[in-house]
Amino acid sequence: MHKETIAIHQGYDNQETGTMAVPIYQTTAYAFRDAEHAANLFALKELGPIYTRLNNPTTDILEKRYAALEGGAAALCTASGQSAVFFALVNCAEAGDNIVISDKLYGGTVTLTTHTFKRFGITTRIFNSSDASDLENLVDDQTKAIYFESLSNPQTAIPHIERIVQIAQKKGVLTICDNTVATAALFNPIDWGVDVVVHSTSKYTTGQGLALGGVIIERDGLNSFFKQSSRYSQFNTPDESYHGLVYSEVPFPAFTLRARLSLIRDLGAAPAPFNSWLLIQGLETLGIRMEKHSANALAVARFLNNHPKVKTVAYPGLETDSQHERALKYFKNGLSSGLFNFEVSSFEEAVKIINSVKLFSIVTNIGDSKSIITHPASTTHQQMTPDDLKSAGISPGLIRLSIGLEHPSDLIEDLDTALNKE
Repeated sequence: MHKETIAIHQGYDNQETGTMAVPIYQTTAYAFRDAEHAANLFALKELGPIYTRLNNPTTDILEKRYAALEGGAAALCTASGQSAVFFALVNCAEAGDNIVISDKLYGGTVTLTTHTFKRFGITTRIFNSSDASDLENLVDDQTKAIYFESLSNPQTAIPHIERIVQIAQKKGVLTICDNTVATAALFNPIDWGVDVVVHSTSKYTTGQGLALGGVIIERDGLNSFFKQSSRYSQFNTPDESYHGLVYSEVPFPAFTLRARLSLIRDLGAAPAPFNSWLLIQGLETLGIRMEKHSANALAVARFLNNHPKVKTVAYPGLETDSQHERALKYFKNGLSSGLFNFEVSSFEEAVKIINSVKLFSIVTNIGDSKSIITHPASTTHQQMTPDDLKSAGISPGLIRLSIGLEHPSDLIEDLDTALNKE
């Protein structure tokens, strides 16, 4: 099936309930038929809902749809995008291990991996994502994951994905790609050899800023990968907390299974059924919305690219952008999402523009139907040092835009007025 059809139909049979809309199973717990039924569910001899922290019928449909949209074997939904990133990484790394991350990442991910992970005994190394020239030398026997974004926030940089995957496969290390900005409608990392995909579904999936959520998707064949690897002992040795279960030997996708039974079970961060239902509604229109977000963003980026007060514009959809060829290579019809940034002369000029717009809202979210303006250096990436900001490509005069679904002429007029205000 095509993605548009998958987003509407996958994982739900309306003949079972008679309802056209997916039902909301707004419950914490489930009644078992008898003691044997309960025991079988906990022993994985039967599949079914146990407790909403572990699984829920509404969330199950969302997971099946996301797995199908990304071309994966299975998915696990979480309470937020940040929890999806955290669970994906700690599912394969523990104290004494290291991970290697891209130099172009969302600020919250940078803080998580370079600061919070230190308290877990996990160290982080940073590689040049544009060509991955230094990546192989950063990988050692304790490296458990290579993490990058398919379209980075806020730099809108596109990494050298084939080279990253090639090195990872050579070294036997998992690749994890955050596909939040590009979305499954425009790009599928698994098709390019990536092992695990994560999303913040709080962004384009919901589309209106209505619900927090995250999702982890694993590719088919990871069980065999783990069985052949000595790097990931947690998948090949008995889990004493789950009756000696060996995840790679169970006939279910091992990565999301372990994250469900070993992480969400113990750490929580499970999605609310109502949020899952809202995200299902968003998925149904994701494909058509991403086309409109991308078209609007391109129109606004072209305007800014020709404005005398704008120093630079970074949007892969622009024919003049250094990332344009990669956008054409990786993304559906070269569509580059609704996120981009532009740079003005100074911090003061950036603040003036942000305070002068009328249609754009000053918000740190992205992917909303309403257009959003953000100053990354003082908000989403404020915790980074000046040197870190510089190496990440975030200057004091950088402004991030998340272009919504308004008419592009109105957005252009709003920005033009703000830019020309004295």
